[in-house]
Amino acid sequence: MAKLVVTGAKMKCSFGNAPSTLLVLPVNKVMAGNKPVANVMDNKPMVNIMPFGMCSSMSNPQVASATAAAMGALTPMPCMPVIAAPWSPGSPTVKVGNMAALNDKSKCQCNWGGMIEIQDPGQKDVEAP
Repeated sequence: MAKLVVTGAKMKCSFGNAPSTLLVLPVNKVMAGNKPVANVMDNKPMVNIMPFGMCSSMSNPQVASATAAAMGALTPMPCMPVIAAPWSPGSPTVKVGNMAALNDKSKCQCNWGGMIEIQDPGQKDVEAP
């Protein structure tokens, strides 16, 4: 069964070389284990989703430019996530702030092609139907 995601959850990006931590602002006032619970709209770069170390996606203009300057040798550059769409699918039955709650089966896509996934929801005791 899927688990609700809270602030402090660990995430990974398919093009990043380091994990990141989800930050959830307590604006919705929904808590689990004294931590704010995320919803599918907690997808804002540098607010909710922090960088994933170095990016190796050739769709990232910085990576493409650095790789071209290195005569075609892939040259990762610092990650700066760009996310245009909410997490998906979210919980079909649990709402946080009138939006679907984020669960550990949800994913979101970076504009540079990376798939962002939850590795650890940040808590162990609250399941989302």
